[in-house]
Amino acid sequence: MAIQYGSDEWQSDYAAELTKRLEAPPPYIYFTPEWVSLYEKLIQNDQPYKEAAKDWEGTVVLHVLANPEYGVDIDLYVLLDLWHGECRSAQLVPAEVGDNGDFVITGALDRWVQVGKKELDAVKGMMQGKLKLKGDLPKIVRAVKASQRLTDLSAEVGGKFPTDLSPAEIDELRSIVSYLGDKFLT
Repeated sequence: MAIQYGSDEWQSDYAAELTKRLEAPPPYIYFTPEWVSLYEKLIQNDQPYKEAAKDWEGTVVLHVLANPEYGVDIDLYVLLDLWHGECRSAQLVPAEVGDNGDFVITGALDRWVQVGKKELDAVKGMMQGKLKLKGDLPKIVRAVKASQRLTDLSAEVGGKFPTDLSPAEIDELRSIVSYLGDKFLT
């Protein structure tokens, strides 16, 4: 049974789970809590992002569509709480929270892998229809440098892409996603 998102119990249990998961050394699998935590820290400490995003505010959600072939049996939502060059938080959230972000960028797992490998710029991907945006496209375009920097930082985190995992690692990811879904995301 999932804990109610936003409650003190959810925050406390999510933080404890993240602390436990960060005990394992990197590289981390993309879109796991520990990977999201490293991404958050990179954004928070990145001066080029801070400058480019000084006029930006709102929540951006990276919505990764389920792909059971690679161990991602449910959609994942990474919520970035961005405020005038600051990243106040980044974490996996339940669908009902993710779907209500100011900007929701949805894509298939392989598209997000292309973004992470710097084969696809997220803004260009939205313009080309490879990623779907729910939100104000002109606002994203006005903040194109900040958006591009977020793309670059996601690649800088590094890690293991679900599409590159061995069968045993895919089974491990499936187990992680199932556990997270049951406890935090449904």
